[in-house]
Amino acid sequence: MTARDRKGRSMSKTIIITGAGSGVGRVTAQAFLEAGWRVGLVGRRAAALEETAAGHVNARVMACDVTSEAQVDAAFAAASAEWGRLDALFNNAGVSLKGAPIDEISVDDWRNLMDINLNGSFICARAAFGLMRRQDPQGGRIINNGSVSAYVPRWGSAAYTASKHAITGLTRTISLDGRPFNIACGQIDIGNALTEMARTMTTGMPQADGSIAIEPVMDVSNVARSVVHMAELPSEANVQFMTVMATNMPFIGRG
Repeated sequence: MTARDRKGRSMSKTIIITGAGSGVGRVTAQAFLEAGWRVGLVGRRAAALEETAAGHVNARVMACDVTSEAQVDAAFAAASAEWGRLDALFNNAGVSLKGAPIDEISVDDWRNLMDINLNGSFICARAAFGLMRRQDPQGGRIINNGSVSAYVPRWGSAAYTASKHAITGLTRTISLDGRPFNIACGQIDIGNALTEMARTMTTGMPQADGSIAIEPVMDVSNVARSVVHMAELPSEANVQFMTVMATNMPFIGRG
């Protein structure tokens, strides 16, 4: 039986997941729903979010643009008001660019990627942190989606790699700033999870030596289970950084 608070509201744990309309976000959202969480689905395409929700009673579609402070603040506040509290955020929304040397990356493409990957993560973390800091009881957990590129770059990935290095800095700072408020922050660094964005890994990817090679991939459900594990830890414990990757992918020794 689901526990209830004094106002009769369900006390199932609550999480907001950004980029929930496809890929890692969709599979992770479905994993949290299966685990009994109430899940807020954030993304720009309402129809895609509805597909993720699939009519689940605990799914809340929250169509908004993560780069818009006003839209994010309004969506997060509405979810928190309905649920009574926000327990977790999975800061997952992100994009990548086709590999190219830095002088072939347009400034507009750089700015758009940074706006989504970095500014969007900051805006969503900021909104979640504020709610978690002020709710009673205080606290919560923020999980940022980094990448193995936060440590070792791929060829031609200046924009994406820079954004993911910045996410690591954001994770460390939120983890430090959250201590007085019982807010934990960790990061999951993913390598070669088979989503549509990673489909080209199965046909050939540029390597550091200039060759093209097919790379091993893993099922994205491995990522989803890892995020659920991180989120369900007791407040006294935190996974600061977790790398989940295809076992034989070129990461160790890459570059």
